[in-house]
Amino acid sequence: MPPPVPTQSVPNHLVWSILITVASLCLCCVVGTIPGIVAIVYSSQVNSKLNAGDLAGAAEASRNAKLWCWITTGLCILGLLLSIVWIAAGGAAQYMEMMRQMQQLQQAQPVPQS
Repeated sequence: MPPPVPTQSVPNHLVWSILITVASLCLCCVVGTIPGIVAIVYSSQVNSKLNAGDLAGAAEASRNAKLWCWITTGLCILGLLLSIVWIAAGGAAQYMEMMRQMQQLQQAQPVPQS
């Protein structure tokens, strides 16, 4: 006999955790991606615990998923702000100038002949 279906709905936050993890890859690299993956793991546990009839476990997994989603969201916002400051401070222009100088140095070096 299958376990009874719980009458209470517990949010799994799976969409939020996936979207914010993808956003963290774009905005702040590994720093935001790791807690995003943790959020996805907790989010995926919610439905399986509900199906097993573990309402308390599902609620705990939902709370943990939400917490890690907020942590990842905060890191994404921080990464976005740092990127904006870096660009506004001329970091992108300095980087491009450095790359141009490196290309000029490579072109100026003679190619060894065998």
